[in-house]
Amino acid sequence: MRNVMSVAVLILCLAIGLPAHGRDTRHLLPIAIALEVKDTQEKLDGSVKFYFGDQLPPQVLTNLGSDVSNRKTNAFGKSDEKACNWAFLSAMVALQTRAQQLGANAVVNIVSYYNKKVMSSATEFECHAGAIIAGVALKGDFVKLADG
Repeated sequence: MRNVMSVAVLILCLAIGLPAHGRDTRHLLPIAIALEVKDTQEKLDGSVKFYFGDQLPPQVLTNLGSDVSNRKTNAFGKSDEKACNWAFLSAMVALQTRAQQLGANAVVNIVSYYNKKVMSSATEFECHAGAIIAGVALKGDFVKLADG
């Protein structure tokens, strides 16, 4: 009986000690489609322009710094694409808010920055989705453009 109890305690300790590995699916999704999501026009008011990857903006007058927007959203019961698009919009709103605070009229050189790994694209963003959470991290430079 003592051996059975020892084995049971050992199994319990191993089960508790093992890390839980949840799903973390990497997606590359189209920026254009994410920007067409229902609430985008209300949340991104047009006061700040966005340039992704190697897109060339008009003349930059002033560079006001850079920052990272790391946003997560509830993915439970949603498709990965829907949750990722929502997290992307949330990250974009955060970049817009920070640009407005700094007096910038554009965010340039926007790259995906999930787990501090750069993925640069003018057409796609990176999202990681699990069973419960989806996340998008974007990094960009806040600037004042000549035509803004």
